[in-house]
Amino acid sequence: MREVLVAGAGKIGSLVATLLVESGDYLVYVADIEHKSSGSKEEIPASQNLKKIHLDITHTESFTKFIQKSKLEAVISCLPYFVNPALAALAKNFDLHYFDTTEDTEVSAAIKKLAFGSIHAFIPQCGLAPGFISILANSLAKSFDQIESILMRVGNLPVHPHSALKYAINWSVDGLINQYGNLCYGISNGKPQLLQSLEGLETIEIDGALYEAFNTSGGVGTLVESYDGKVAHLNYKTLRYPGHCQLIHFLMNELKLNNDRQTLKRILENALPKTHEDVVIIYAAVKGMQNGQLIEDTAVKKIYPQEIAGKLWSAIQVTTATSVCAIVDIVLNKPQKYQGFVLQEQFELSDFLANRFGQYYVSKQ
Repeated sequence: MREVLVAGAGKIGSLVATLLVESGDYLVYVADIEHKSSGSKEEIPASQNLKKIHLDITHTESFTKFIQKSKLEAVISCLPYFVNPALAALAKNFDLHYFDTTEDTEVSAAIKKLAFGSIHAFIPQCGLAPGFISILANSLAKSFDQIESILMRVGNLPVHPHSALKYAINWSVDGLINQYGNLCYGISNGKPQLLQSLEGLETIEIDGALYEAFNTSGGVGTLVESYDGKVAHLNYKTLRYPGHCQLIHFLMNELKLNNDRQTLKRILENALPKTHEDVVIIYAAVKGMQNGQLIEDTAVKKIYPQEIAGKLWSAIQVTTATSVCAIVDIVLNKPQKYQGFVLQEQFELSDFLANRFGQYYVSKQ
C-alpha cells in the first residue's frame, strides 16, 4: 500500500483522491487546508484507505509531525499555482516525490531549481494542458525524420453554451486568468519566441464544428525547450466557441482588467455558470518529412463527463485528475527511472494509455 498526500480537496483533488483510493493500492491522505482559493469541496467516498487531515503546509513543524507518523512517498498538489513552490520545497526537504497540475511557467521554473540534484521525481504540469497534450504531441513527432510544425489545441467547453462568452467555469478562475493574461512561449521560423496571449486567432474545424483558437499561456509546457532547433513552428492555443476571444480581449485589454485581476475574477465568477455538461477537445497535428514525403499526422480526442465511484464528474475533472494519477502511478512503480525534474514528454504515450488511470483517455473520444 503506497501512501500519498493529496493537498487540496477541491474539484481536481477530490477526484485524484477518489481514483487512487478506488484502485485499492493507495492509502491517501487528503489535506483539507481550507485555502480560500482552493476551489469548492467535492465529496470523496468514504474508505479505510482515505484519511482526511487538516494540515497547514506553511507550518514546517506541523508537516514534520505528520511525516513522522506516516510512510509517505509522494505529495500531489491540487492547490492554486502560487502555493506550489512552498509545497515542493517541503517535498524536497522530506525526500518525497512531488507532482502538480500547474500551468504557471514561473512556478514550474522554481520547481525545476528545487529539483536539482534530487533522487526523487519533481513533476509539475501533470494535468491536461500542460500535461497530456505534451505527451501526445511528442509521440506524434517521434515518427518524423524532419519536423516542420507541431500544433497543439485544447479546449474545455460547455456542451450547451448560453452566455455571450459561450463558456462555463469548471476549474480554477485564477488559472484561467493566468492563461489569458500571461505571456506565451512558442517557436516561430526555427527560433523560440515570446507570444502575446489572446493573439494568433484562427478558425479550426473539428468533426464538422467550427471553433476558434488563440494563444494562451502555459499549455505548451516544456516543449519549446525540448524542440528548440528541431522544429520550424511550435505553438499551443486554447479552443473556444467563436466570439469568445474578442470579448475576453475587450475585458482584459481595453478595460485593462488584466491589471486588476481580482476585479476580473469577481466578474467571471459572478457572470459565468458552472456545469457538469462539458466536453474536453484535444487536437494535435505534426507536419514534416517521413521517408522523403511531406506528411501531416493528427490526433483528435473528445472526452465527456464520466461516472466514477457512483458520481458524475465533469470532463475537465476527469481529464486532469486521471492524467495526474497516471503519472503518479507510472513513477511510483518505477521510481529509479524518474529522478530530479521530469518533463511530461519523457513519458511514452503507450505507457500512459496502458495505465489504469490513463485508460480514461481511451474510452471516450
